[in-house]
Amino acid sequence: MPTAYLEEVNPWEAQVARSDLAAEKLNLADGLWKILREPSREIIVHIPVQLDDDRLETFTGFRVQHSIDRGPAKGGLRYSPNVTLDETRALASWMTWKCAVVNIPFGGSAGGVICDRDKMSKRELERLTRRYTAALMEVLGPEKDVLGPDINTDEQIMAWIMDTYSMHVRHTVTAVVTGKPLELGGSKGRNEATGRGLMIVCDEALKRLRMNRDQTRVIIQGFGNVGSNAARLMNRRGYKIIGVSKSTGGLYNGNGMDINAL
Repeated sequence: MPTAYLEEVNPWEAQVARSDLAAEKLNLADGLWKILREPSREIIVHIPVQLDDDRLETFTGFRVQHSIDRGPAKGGLRYSPNVTLDETRALASWMTWKCAVVNIPFGGSAGGVICDRDKMSKRELERLTRRYTAALMEVLGPEKDVLGPDINTDEQIMAWIMDTYSMHVRHTVTAVVTGKPLELGGSKGRNEATGRGLMIVCDEALKRLRMNRDQTRVIIQGFGNVGSNAARLMNRRGYKIIGVSKSTGGLYNGNGMDINAL
């Protein structure tokens, strides 16, 4: 298989290839780039969880801290059967670059657990989340590494993480996670933020391409928190949403779709 193709299939290799090119264009010193090229810390945990039928199952989880040079690491936590260490490495490094580009004083991190949320009960998810948090207590915290929602994780999971961390340190620590419920100190607009960002990017693209919003047809891949909010906000802005899809299938209507009904 061609090397270029392998770099596109493997997210870490794709990230390295593009970052190497950027470092070359920026004339970064070799020593500095050697530091930034690799994550500063990679942690693998194997988490025993008692399932509802009393069986014990072991789940593998990751937390990668790419850089803490500019401040505490910041990055999401995803639950998926497809989570890999290489994917987590890439996500952590991308968080470093994103925070640096917009001058936010955080470094980059990312985490994940190999599991199928759709096949787990709420009680099982809570046990998994609390055990994952407990296993990483030494490397998490407002001054170390702050978690946030990602694929298949939400404000409930962030609340469990916050509660578990707070119990271990014996006082309430709201700043160990973002994306938590409003009543626990969460931020208004956080749930819609990523979808809103997608809409703003599309608005800017239309300006560049000299396209009219009301004549622009949109198909959205994914209809979770990001996709559904993007669809709702873009529909309200005047875009014509003609298709949506998710892992279980898709819908298409050339005349436009009732996003609120979806």
